[in-house]
Amino acid sequence: QVQLVESGGGLVQAGGSLRLSCVASGSIFSINAMGWYRQAPGKQRELVAVITSGSTTNYADSVKDRFTISRDNAKNTVYLQMNSLKPEDTAVYYCNADVRVRSWIRGYDYWGQGTQVTVSS
Repeated sequence: QVQLVESGGGLVQAGGSLRLSCVASGSIFSINAMGWYRQAPGKQRELVAVITSGSTTNYADSVKDRFTISRDNAKNTVYLQMNSLKPEDTAVYYCNADVRVRSWIRGYDYWGQGTQVTVSS
């Protein structure tokens, strides 16, 4: 069993910053890509940023130059540094990881429970 636990969400004024963390634990052989998604009320879940095991990153256009994704492979942790936050960044942010539990088993997607980020104007 694999668990992803996010932390770091909260309420912040526009222009402020927050740092999200997500720790993966459980029966883990290796983790491939890790990423952050978000879902605003009435909208579909969307990709925010993703980072591969080799630290290649990709961002949604809406967050480029404001958000930075990083990971600590030794701690099975992924971070999302969010700067210059805007009210439209308000959403529940979900952590995602492609985890292999055994060397002979392909990776499967796991999700965290989500953390609320609210940006006031």
